Amino acid sequence: MTEIDNYSTYQIRAMQTGDLVQVQFIDRNSFSLPWPTSAYNYELTNPKSLLWVAEIPGEDIPPKIVGMIVMWLIVDEAHIATLAVEPEYRRQGIGRNLLATALREAAHIGMREATLEVRANNLAAQRLYQKFMFEIVGFRPHYYRDNSEDALIMTMKNLGDTYLDWLDREDWENSSKLDPAAQPASTPRQNQMD
Repeated sequence: MTEIDNYSTYQIRAMQTGDLVQVQFIDRNSFSLPWPTSAYNYELTNPKSLLWVAEIPGEDIPPKIVGMIVMWLIVDEAHIATLAVEPEYRRQGIGRNLLATALREAAHIGMREATLEVRANNLAAQRLYQKFMFEIVGFRPHYYRDNSEDALIMTMKNLGDTYLDWLDREDWENSSKLDPAAQPASTPRQNQMD
């Protein structure tokens, strides 16, 4: 695992088409059913979708992307469609900061609640969502095609000014430090994806 430290920071910014090679690398390393390129291309052009990445600025061109999130806007509901962090950067606050960014934006633009589906056995993700006041409200039996696993439906029902105030009081960005010396050995990214 690449440790977060005080030497450099990562930043969260809007996803762009040029990010898709790295985003899909993260997707494939995170999920047994990754999204195809066409899905990300569609989401990037859909005005009802908001997408962000967490990147490490520096000498790498393009900068290394270590996480991503996609949120759909459905009437007055923000739906977290996908959230993933590159495996060696997990459990260091990157997913938490991506989720905080998305929920903050959802509250700012007037969404009233947030929902998502999560695998029933993904306890780490469930704990993250519970920290953001998501509650399990139902399940979708045999939702995931790869193994027929159930999905839990989690909802945060009060995505308004009070929640926005709570988000703003929390120190979500405090852990956005990465040690460049601790990054994995450099292997050409194209070779890792083949």
